[in-house]
Amino acid sequence: MILVAELNFSLPWSNPVLIFSSILFIILFAPILLNRIKIPQLIGLIVAGAIIGPNGINLLERDSSVILFGTVGLLYIMFLAGLEIDLADFKKNSGKSMIFGLYTFIIPMSLGTTTGYYFLGFSWPTSILLASMFASHTLIAYPIISKMGVVKNKAVNITVGGTVITDTLALLVLAVIVGMSQGELTNDFWVRLGISVVVFAAIVVFLFPVLGRWFFKKNDDNISQYIFVLALVFLAAFLAEAAGIEAIIGAFLAGLALNKLIPHTSPLMNRIEFVGNALFIPFFLIGVGMLIDYRVFFTDFETIKVAVTMSVIATLSKFLAAYFTQKTFRFSSAQRDVIFGLSNAQAAATLAAVLVGYNIQIGTSPEGEAIRLLSESILNGTILMILVTCTIASFVAQKGASKLALEEETENGAEEENSETKEKILIPINYPESIEELINLGITIKSSSSKESLLALNIVPSDAEDESKEKHAKKLLEKASVFASATDNKLKELIRYDSNIVNGITNVVKENKATDIILGLHKNQELSGSFLGKLTEGILSRCNVTAMIYQSTQPLNTIKRYLIVVPENAEKEMGFIYWLYRLWNIGRNTGAKLIFYGSRATLDYIKLVQKRFSVEASFFEFSDWDDFLIISRDLKENDCLMVVMSRRNGVSFNSNMNKLPKYLNKYFAKNNYILIYPMQFDIDQKEYSGFGGTLLINPIISGVNHVENFKEMVGKLFRKK
Repeated sequence: MILVAELNFSLPWSNPVLIFSSILFIILFAPILLNRIKIPQLIGLIVAGAIIGPNGINLLERDSSVILFGTVGLLYIMFLAGLEIDLADFKKNSGKSMIFGLYTFIIPMSLGTTTGYYFLGFSWPTSILLASMFASHTLIAYPIISKMGVVKNKAVNITVGGTVITDTLALLVLAVIVGMSQGELTNDFWVRLGISVVVFAAIVVFLFPVLGRWFFKKNDDNISQYIFVLALVFLAAFLAEAAGIEAIIGAFLAGLALNKLIPHTSPLMNRIEFVGNALFIPFFLIGVGMLIDYRVFFTDFETIKVAVTMSVIATLSKFLAAYFTQKTFRFSSAQRDVIFGLSNAQAAATLAAVLVGYNIQIGTSPEGEAIRLLSESILNGTILMILVTCTIASFVAQKGASKLALEEETENGAEEENSETKEKILIPINYPESIEELINLGITIKSSSSKESLLALNIVPSDAEDESKEKHAKKLLEKASVFASATDNKLKELIRYDSNIVNGITNVVKENKATDIILGLHKNQELSGSFLGKLTEGILSRCNVTAMIYQSTQPLNTIKRYLIVVPENAEKEMGFIYWLYRLWNIGRNTGAKLIFYGSRATLDYIKLVQKRFSVEASFFEFSDWDDFLIISRDLKENDCLMVVMSRRNGVSFNSNMNKLPKYLNKYFAKNNYILIYPMQFDIDQKEYSGFGGTLLINPIISGVNHVENFKEMVGKLFRKK
């Protein structure tokens, strides 16, 4: 037992429990207090680190534990940037990212080198290395952008891609200058660097997705999955260092490699973001603040001169890069502010460069003192530059993201909000083993900002004599709610007492005005030879909503491609646009490729959507359903087969659909598959009220041009985020 009198409260604190608890209170209260005076959370944590650090009141020491957690936080920022990026947009905008990357590298390098040599009087190697510190930047403001919900914006995507380019080039400059200073800049140096970088990139890009897909198939434990992901991130960071580049490049590349395996709507993604934003990233910001030594600015004029010059040049050059990017791609001022806010903060690569340069001795003064590649005044000036640029970046990014979010909200309009509030996806559940995958599918197909659109249902026989079935139903629904809440979604639990399951489900659909229904097949269950069986056929015949029948053999996040077979005349069905909207959400939220098979006329309508949005898709003409098994040649191990069906009275129905149960049970049993039943047109019903308004649903019959009406419907439903 330790008495209070025996505790050591001398500064800096050495008690690990006291240290950790004090940092947690800082993480909790610093942002709250500074937010009241409109100071961003990130700056609050950096300022708090400066106050409690060894150069402030010396409450805490910047020891190995702070450095360790700070390193994790820094890698977390880069990993999240790679993980949250829209790969389809990234590929589409890769050329623009390259242009911004060159802008934000060349402009700071030019201004920095010139200023360092002619104004500050440094040597050419020192000036070039100093300029490379201006060229690199850290996505400090990324959590602000993420919180504002604008990470999908093209400007953010281009900035993240450009960050990798400029940081990589800046770190290569560092390696070259260091090698030149140490006399190692030979042909062997370039060969070793080139080979090591290529090997590192190949391992992360090609091997990591294979390992991830295998692990997620074999392990469904949430904790194991999170630890596995974290281990891969640090392995990639270590491999990057071993290749001769900075660890942050490895963390970002790991995020890109695992991007498609961790959907943005998945529970794993939610856990990754939560732990990083709650603990590791704040630790990194506090650690950066601890480096700040305000006293040197009152004792050394040279340090003040260098610090002010570095801060001005770094900020000016990054603004010019953002400005030229805005003019080149005709971005708005809000997008320019977001680009500038994300790219202005100097921290990770800058710290790496200044510490490496400071530790390299290039000579000895007459007094016997070491002459360093980067002097102590540059080291102290860099710390001030980090504080200034992080402060400016946080304010500008917050302002730009707020304005950008408002612009997107205005563009989408109240109509989209209305559509999402009316969206309701009903998921009848009966088997505990299939609950998680059914909920995951529901979360994947729904609108991203609609958090209360899921309904889970269990039917309890009304003639049940004991309470065990009711208790079992409640347990199933509670389990479904847990899975939904893990992704920050609310699920409405419904228990229906009815002696007839079909009646129970159909009545719930009508009472709750459900727009979609997801029906799951048990893993040991096959499609009935009498097509879908009495239960499913009864539901489909009495519920005119978009219905999905889902068979899962592997987790949804391990699916690489969706092969979608669409019948002829599907575009003439009432629910065509609505099931297409669900498929677009699957492609957007998982990053998986969509491959459509259908007639030329039908594919033309689907391509109208593809042209507007960055969802990776391919199209193949296919209309001979007598030869349906030809699709099996294209189906691979990690593919999901999706077949758009039709009820018997639908205009897209063909008799070959009756053979599907036999085909699926015999040839596709090892793959995930989804049967989609669109809403069907009723001759007495020419309009459908839902998703935010009444839409004309059969313009061919009403005499309205089909293509133009379809474009109008696309405009109402498919709002780009």
